[in-house]
Amino acid sequence: MVDLSEYERRLLANVDEHGWQFTYVFDPDKKGPDFGYSVGFSKTLKAPEFIIFGLPKDMISSMSWSVYRQIKKGQAIEDGQRWSGLLEGFECVSRHTSHPDLYTEYAISAQWYWHYCGNEGEPEVYQMVWPGVKDGLFPWDGRCADAVIDAQPALWG
Repeated sequence: MVDLSEYERRLLANVDEHGWQFTYVFDPDKKGPDFGYSVGFSKTLKAPEFIIFGLPKDMISSMSWSVYRQIKKGQAIEDGQRWSGLLEGFECVSRHTSHPDLYTEYAISAQWYWHYCGNEGEPEVYQMVWPGVKDGLFPWDGRCADAVIDAQPALWG
């Protein structure tokens, strides 16, 4: 039997109780944007995990809960899929991730959980991307504000 850390035991308990765990990562040195991601969508919903960057913790948590509920109700998950109901007045877009550092820098607990559950390879992860409030532009749109681009590292390919 594997000896689990306190964090790992809490993660497993949260997935058992709530269907998933919200994992929030902040950079006290502000070298990169804060972010949050799901752990457990892969088991509970048979769906990819989701990661969101550059917004306050409570907002990312709320958006993640909305993603969870929408997937549970049958929301399609595709690269470029538009999602309503995550941010008031704006649609967000899910992007399939393919970044080489995804499992070493970002979705570390999602990968640990995936392997703990006996899976091989890596869990599928989508990045939920939000538009700029002033102009509604996404990071891939021309004239998108630098602050919006900088807050959301492009983990998609």
